[in-house]
Amino acid sequence: MGPDHAVQTQGAPLAARMSGIATFQVLKLLARAKALEAQGRSIVHMEIGEPDFPTPAPVTAAALAAARDGDVHYLPALGLPALREAIARWYRDEHGADIDPARIVVTPGSSGALLLAMGVLLSPGDEVLLADPSYPANRHFIRFCEGVPTGIACGAQTGYQLTAEMITRGWTPRTRAAMVATPANPTGTTIPGPELARIVAAVAERGGALVVDEIYHGLVYGERPPTALALTDQAFVINGFSKYFTMTGWRLGWIVVPEAYLDPVERLAQNLFLACSTVAQHAALAAFSPESRAICERQREEFRARRDYLKQALTELGFDIPVTPDGAFYLYADCSRLTDDSFSFALDLLETSGVAITPGLDFGTHRARAHVRFAYTTGMDRLREGVARIGAYLARARAGAPAAVPG
Repeated sequence: MGPDHAVQTQGAPLAARMSGIATFQVLKLLARAKALEAQGRSIVHMEIGEPDFPTPAPVTAAALAAARDGDVHYLPALGLPALREAIARWYRDEHGADIDPARIVVTPGSSGALLLAMGVLLSPGDEVLLADPSYPANRHFIRFCEGVPTGIACGAQTGYQLTAEMITRGWTPRTRAAMVATPANPTGTTIPGPELARIVAAVAERGGALVVDEIYHGLVYGERPPTALALTDQAFVINGFSKYFTMTGWRLGWIVVPEAYLDPVERLAQNLFLACSTVAQHAALAAFSPESRAICERQREEFRARRDYLKQALTELGFDIPVTPDGAFYLYADCSRLTDDSFSFALDLLETSGVAITPGLDFGTHRARAHVRFAYTTGMDRLREGVARIGAYLARARAGAPAAVPG
């Protein structure tokens, strides 16, 4: 559903805000991929940003123990105190950032963290600056809270990231906040520490709020950029257990908020969520154990190997990837030499060759039809199979031959 689509309903009409909440194109493709699999088709999944590794065994064991021991009652809205303290220790030990556990709010996934941030920051009509391309839910949460997402076109020259200069140029009297993600979805790129410091300063000079999505911060394959929390105590910093800790279905994230916002954030969390899953929070304590961390680090190295293989293979097929992603598990590829419509390309590739990828339309409007996203969240053998199928698909297209449907 897009903003230009009127919605006809029986009874009461939909809220006006729903006209700005668009469907994820990737979910349409995923549904179609699942339908094809149900028909017996072989599908190589490179569309969904979900790690294919299981949750570390110590985490699962901790969840079973908590349930067995009866630790299933409501917790405080801000989260299990021991978990908030563990997160604070993680920032201190891993990032050298001294964070008061009182500023850490445990949320139902990083999406819950984003909802809290936008809920306490935005009044109707307030603008939020964000990169185009960026994760689609970011702009939809802004719209849900009656704000106005203002995308700024970002290309390869800035690593598809906002810069302090862009924020300065884009800031208006109605701008309330800027949002960045490092590493980012869909590009996998990070913001270098010096530039992030300039962004912090630029937003502070304008009396605005800075929201930093660091959900992929544990999945960096070169020199790790600093957390924004090492640069300022005035940013809203979002993270969680889904990506690095491979706990997607546990729905557990967190947000570190400036001290002045703790009371409104707590009031909003109480009313929106009451509390996060008690079992999941007890389980998450084990995510920081040496055993779990060793597992997560091995997985990170596997993601690095997949990135290196897939970038080279896709480049050889004719995709243009001008920026090597240094984090997350995505490749944002320019496909303009191969097609003028990335959505039709992705759909046809799925239907005829059994490879599922994400079109750029999910992530914004800036050259969206010229880009597709590949998620290397499947094993190396399946990545190789996917590359082979894409190569055969492109060869047939160049030859004008009919498409072949894999079994």
